[in-house]
Amino acid sequence: MTYQHIIYEVAEGIATITFNRPDQLNAMNRRLMEEIIDAVTRLDGDAEARVGVLTGAGRAFMAGADLKAYARQTEEEFESFQILGRGLYAALEGNRKPVIAALNGHALGGGLEIALACDLIVAAAGAKLGLPEILLHLIPGGGGTQRLPRKLGLTRANELLFTGRLATAEEMQAWGVVNHVYPRETFAAEARAFALTVAEKSPAALRVLKQLTQLAAGAFNPAAQALENEALGRFYRTPEAKERLEHFLAQSEARKAAKGGAS
Repeated sequence: MTYQHIIYEVAEGIATITFNRPDQLNAMNRRLMEEIIDAVTRLDGDAEARVGVLTGAGRAFMAGADLKAYARQTEEEFESFQILGRGLYAALEGNRKPVIAALNGHALGGGLEIALACDLIVAAAGAKLGLPEILLHLIPGGGGTQRLPRKLGLTRANELLFTGRLATAEEMQAWGVVNHVYPRETFAAEARAFALTVAEKSPAALRVLKQLTQLAAGAFNPAAQALENEALGRFYRTPEAKERLEHFLAQSEARKAAKGGAS
């Protein structure tokens, strides 16, 4: 596959997959999702790579779904987008190699769901993390309701899910979701140094350790994922969700126009 929206690079045993739609805060459209799946599959079979790192270009890791495309999908497009998403998260968790989410900036909605499907998370100081779908009369659709409670604990996960509040990287580190928080000025170098401490270990041992720790954490429940997807579909089809999505898009366009007029 020829990549339009990501960059795939391998050096010193680290395969870095960079989301590269910085003008859209790396918001995920269908093409970007397809490219990430291809790159994660490539990582799995790449003899030169011992660990994968996912990160974003520009100010954000990923600001969730590209709502302009997401809000105007047909029923068939919506269903196929959800199926593609399930494939993405499964490719991350099922990858034989450790995958590190390096959150260079905000990780919202699907961006946080991608991070939660990774094995380790490092973040830049001040980055915001959250699943704010409820503010749009929606719920997460990429396993967020399943993976966040597993990694964060039920009551704190419920707080973020029920309110749509964004947590800082520092909060998430204190709560055990983020492994390390690095200063923004040195984030790329420190995230890479952390990845090297993993990449230098035995690939065979890392594969087995990943399998065992996933078993210890509890297997991901496909039935629960199906319930999440079914519930999201019901909310997505409601007039209230459509209205809130269109309102959000209108506000976003107004902000862009104001910035353009001020420059």
